[in-house]
Amino acid sequence: MPHSSRARSGAPRRRLSSALLLSSTALFVVFSSPVAAQDATLPEVQVDGGAGSSLTVASEAQARAAIERTPGGAEVVSEQAWQDTRATTVKDMLDFVPGVFAQTKWGEDTRLSIRGSGIARNAHLRGIQLFQDGVIPLNTADGSGDFQEIDPTAYKYVEVFKGANGYQLGANALGGAINFVTPTGRDAPGVTVRMDAGSWDFFRLQSSASGYQGAFDAFVTASALTAQGFRQHSAGDSIRASGNIGWRPTEAFETRFFFNANDIEQQIPGAVTKTAALTDPQAANPTNIKLDYQRNIQSVRLANKTTWVMSDNTKLELGLFGSDKDLNHPIFQILNYDYLTFGGFARVVDERLIGGYANRLTAGVTTAIGSTDAQRYASIGGNEGALTFFADEDATTTTFYAEDNFYLTKDFSLVGAFQYLTATRDREGFYKAATGSQDYNLFLPKGGFVWDLGGGAQLYGNISNSGEVPTFSELTNFASIILSNLKAQTATTYELGSRGRTEDFSWDVSLYRSNVQNELQCNATTVSGVCTVVNLGYTVHQGVEAGFGGTLWKGLWEKGPAPDKLWFNFAYTYSDFFFDNDPVWGNNQLPGIPPHYFRVELLYKHPSGFYAGPNVEWVPVPYYVDNANTLNTAAYALLNFRLGYDNGGPFSAYIDARNLFDTAYIATVSVTAVAAQNSALFEPGSGRAVYAGVRYTF
Repeated sequence: MPHSSRARSGAPRRRLSSALLLSSTALFVVFSSPVAAQDATLPEVQVDGGAGSSLTVASEAQARAAIERTPGGAEVVSEQAWQDTRATTVKDMLDFVPGVFAQTKWGEDTRLSIRGSGIARNAHLRGIQLFQDGVIPLNTADGSGDFQEIDPTAYKYVEVFKGANGYQLGANALGGAINFVTPTGRDAPGVTVRMDAGSWDFFRLQSSASGYQGAFDAFVTASALTAQGFRQHSAGDSIRASGNIGWRPTEAFETRFFFNANDIEQQIPGAVTKTAALTDPQAANPTNIKLDYQRNIQSVRLANKTTWVMSDNTKLELGLFGSDKDLNHPIFQILNYDYLTFGGFARVVDERLIGGYANRLTAGVTTAIGSTDAQRYASIGGNEGALTFFADEDATTTTFYAEDNFYLTKDFSLVGAFQYLTATRDREGFYKAATGSQDYNLFLPKGGFVWDLGGGAQLYGNISNSGEVPTFSELTNFASIILSNLKAQTATTYELGSRGRTEDFSWDVSLYRSNVQNELQCNATTVSGVCTVVNLGYTVHQGVEAGFGGTLWKGLWEKGPAPDKLWFNFAYTYSDFFFDNDPVWGNNQLPGIPPHYFRVELLYKHPSGFYAGPNVEWVPVPYYVDNANTLNTAAYALLNFRLGYDNGGPFSAYIDARNLFDTAYIATVSVTAVAAQNSALFEPGSGRAVYAGVRYTF
């Protein structure tokens, strides 16, 4: 039953959104005055890209400059955050990004949510759009996706656009977008070899090569990984490769071809009861062993991006992409899905003076077309039995977008943007599947500001709209042959925040409130933990995202111009997600995400390259796993420690020790409508483990 006490806490939540709106309105009024405009000193107008860099793949410095034009929560995460660890998952890459909740389930699979996106999604991905190099969509055309194809060793940095702050990528989901960026042959020529090994028979060998000659450059990387896994029935093997080849015949023109290939075999241990997760965390769900649950992927992606600097003011970008992905997925049935996705994009960036004011316009279109040959078979002890479902599922998603930064002064810009999304979901049923179709059209406007306060500090805010079209996983109910009649999920978000960076300190803090309508949510658990998805009425996602990094002390033992340092890294995410006077659930908490999530690290850094220090992951209070708020998780704290050597030269090494006290804890959950005490919804986290690795560049 709904908790009546939730209704009494509604007023403070609404005051948070009112404060954000009033603050944003006041700043708009002050800085749109004619006096401020007349006193403006205009910023330099310049199209990104230089002779010594790539036009098609931005450098990390260019990516950070782009983030500083964004009127909302967005971050660039350098490879230095994860390269000297046993980095195998999205969690390893993004653990210190506030607002991002990522927890490993098994192998490289992860439950990923930004600002409460995809809460109802118990498997795979929804609510966040993933890209490689801003060109290759890692999602299929209907918006779903997997994490197993992401190899952290392949990327030089990651861009995280929270909420409706990824317009320039054509992203429109509640959780925003993540862009994984690979090096080019011009970044760091040479050959690198890396080897990692550790607990649970973990072993990885990775190598990359890059270089350039005249107008041509190339980068290629490949890795092979094997692990038995912490839990029973969680062994996995993978081979991944990716790379790009660029041609820049002139300073104003560059074209680049990208590829990505994966061959992954992974057992699935499955969710268990809360008691089992905390008392016998290594045990797999017996059904998963009996039916040999697995998720096996073979995929190939190809893409091209061409950039033409047409003038000192205007840059044009064009791209094409295509992918073929085969999913062999034995669960309670055996799923054999073949995904074929292709599409393209065009984007123009124009920087010029308009009426004496600096202006930057980004406009474009992105379209993705996908066809899925979806076949399911009965599972006979993990072997393929009789056909149970056969359909051809076609998805088309096209997004038109524009975002404009208009500088009233050199330090203050107004940002206006919109997206228009049109999408279709068509299914032609051949066996035990009804033919059906759904069409969606969404107009998503946005307004905001960015104010440079000086000293590397910024204040930003926005009021934005986001939208999510259901994927076929939401539209298809395993217990029914029809295509569900689901509406698109939409949200209006109010956001206010600040970010900044100096030599010894950096921060990024955001307050936001999203009023969500028609949220896609699990209504009832049907076959083997699979949810029937429905549209809720109104829900609220609001919270605080706070990230800080800084030098606590300098010159502890090593003085001089390059002293040793004690570095502090802190990330805190407060998530208050709840039903808003729902006729069934009242004002209950939305399940699946902890209200408080902390990541803290203290790291000693010596100028010789030696570093060492502890870090903590802390979920101080339990969170619910069902809409009825009848069953919750357990609080936990994990102590980790890492040390190593990396002076920026050719050799580096690390030791990464995790969960030193061997704490039994619940890493993540599946959600449902009403849970019983013995519901198998809990994914145990890994026990104590130690990993080590070395890397050498020739």
